[in-house]
Amino acid sequence: MKSTKTWILIADGTQARILQHNGPGKGLAQVENLDWSIDPLQTQDINADRPGRSFSSVGPGRSAMEPKTDPAEHREAEFVRSVAQVLEAKAKSGAYDRLVIAAAPIALGNLRKALSDHVKKTVVAELDKDLTNLPTPQLNKHFDGIIAV
Repeated sequence: MKSTKTWILIADGTQARILQHNGPGKGLAQVENLDWSIDPLQTQDINADRPGRSFSSVGPGRSAMEPKTDPAEHREAEFVRSVAQVLEAKAKSGAYDRLVIAAAPIALGNLRKALSDHVKKTVVAELDKDLTNLPTPQLNKHFDGIIAV
C-alpha cells in the first residue's frame, strides 16, 4: 500500500518552507530545496523617491499622487503567489498527497486566493499562526491534533 505524503507549508509574507510528515512518531523533515525568502522591506524602503505630482481636475492646485496599492503588501502577495505556483507544480507531479498550511493571517488570506483548485483539494488543515521563526523540532506541538507527529 502506498503511503500518504503530507506536506506542511510554514509561511508568512517574506519567507516559506515545506516540511514533510513521515508518519506517526517520525517527526517532520525539511523538504530539500523548498524554502524561500525575500528581504522584508517597509513601504518607505520601497518608495524612496517622492511621489509624483498631478494637476487637480478642478482649479489650479497640484497634489501628490498616492500609489493605488501598498508596495510592501503587493510585494508580499507576489511572494505568496510564487509559492502557490510551486505547490501547484509539485501537486501535479505527485510530490505530495495532502497539505497542511500554517501561515501568518495576512499570508494565509493571500494563499487562499492564490492556490489553484487542484491544490485546495489537497489542503486538510489550516493554522493561522506565524511559525516561520520556530526551529523544526519545536513545530510538533503546534500540529498536535491536526496530524499525528
